[in-house]
Amino acid sequence: MIFAEYSVVRRIGERPVKAHTLTAERLHALAELYEQGQVSDLMDRTLEKLLRHEAEACQALLSQLQADLGEFEQKYHLASTEFYRQFQAGQTGDDMDYVEWASLVKMAENLEKRLRLLTGEAAR
Repeated sequence: MIFAEYSVVRRIGERPVKAHTLTAERLHALAELYEQGQVSDLMDRTLEKLLRHEAEACQALLSQLQADLGEFEQKYHLASTEFYRQFQAGQTGDDMDYVEWASLVKMAENLEKRLRLLTGEAAR
């Protein structure tokens, strides 16, 4: 398995601080417009489409990660959650497979959180 397949996860958060600030300001302005009820149908549809697109991309990547995790689970006859608990407790050693497996577990957790946010499930 090669981490390059997951470059989209790595790119998240790599934008310069200035770009983040500008984006945050735009999002704040958009939130204010929503709070004031001053949103056009176009803005509403665009935002919905953007969130749906990001969620679909996130789900596709998560599916690939889960398949890769399944390969480790079959190879070592251990669920990823149990493996990660043991890894965190220092009970697995430092083999490259274990480091990669732990990284994939963490990436999957982060993608699951992102997907919940994108689909609105985090607010429920």
